[in-house]
Amino acid sequence: MANIIFKQYLEERSAEIDEHLRTYFREGSHPDMSRYLYEPLAAYSDNGGKRHRPLITLLACKAVGGDERLALRAGAAIEHFHTAALIHDDIADESQLRRGEPCMHITMGEGLAINAGDLALSLVTGTVLNDDLLDDSVKIRVLKELVDMTTRTIEGQAMDIGWARDKRFDITVEDYLCMAQHKTAYYSGAVPLAIGAIVGGGTEEQVEVLRSYGMSTGLAFQLQDDLLNLVGSKEAATKDFRSDITEGKRTMVAVHALAHTEGAQREELLDILSSKETDQARLARAVEIMQAAGSIDYVRDYAVKLARQGQDGLKRVLPMSISRTLLVSMGDFFVSRLS
Repeated sequence: MANIIFKQYLEERSAEIDEHLRTYFREGSHPDMSRYLYEPLAAYSDNGGKRHRPLITLLACKAVGGDERLALRAGAAIEHFHTAALIHDDIADESQLRRGEPCMHITMGEGLAINAGDLALSLVTGTVLNDDLLDDSVKIRVLKELVDMTTRTIEGQAMDIGWARDKRFDITVEDYLCMAQHKTAYYSGAVPLAIGAIVGGGTEEQVEVLRSYGMSTGLAFQLQDDLLNLVGSKEAATKDFRSDITEGKRTMVAVHALAHTEGAQREELLDILSSKETDQARLARAVEIMQAAGSIDYVRDYAVKLARQGQDGLKRVLPMSISRTLLVSMGDFFVSRLS
């Protein structure tokens, strides 16, 4: 199956990215710099998931005919941004767990967690500026992409945090999609693929087709994460299963369910989403209401459609190669995780 190809690619090469990322977390000039900054940030980064962002940056570079080594540091820069975003996002959401482990602000305190996130942000630009393999003109273009990516993510985060602060549940599906595109899709798909094509010497058409494919698959990635948090079989074994309900997140599932549920059931769902509920029976009840509203199936179908968008475009503008095949299979991989 096509999705297995991409899954194997991530599994085979994620350790290589892990090893590269560790090189950025040097020891400080004083032991306490290491204790309070570099060591906890390195440990947090090590719990980094599948590393799909830097790995698809490498793929895009190779797919347009470039040497993937040109994309390694730019891909690492995007992963540093991801680390910073998660640390700061956990603080804003008052989250307790990240990938089954206590959040950094729980283990280190909020001040040190913010500081570590700030260092990860500084590594985004520093990583590219110190890349000896890229010409200055390419560096400037990559940095512009990273600045735009950062801005879009912050815009989406502002919407997400603002809705939570104002206790708003009058959000439409269109509102959610705008927020998620900005907060997640740019840095999880669009920018990694665009930067990979840029450093690989791709044409403008290739850059933009890859960017568009990254936007749709990046949004599908967010939707599948939202669904897995609610109904994923593997995720059910972790302590942060259904934490999106506890945190009252305005996911597309929740937004759709509230728009398609009436009366007592809608009030019950709204109460659960608003009360930081941790009781497993109540969390399961919220999912039951969402399923009855057709929201689980609606979001799953929407994600499937997104994940497959742009696959024909890739085949049109990219020469046949294993890298192109892997990029096409990336969409299929996201779909398979929702089945």
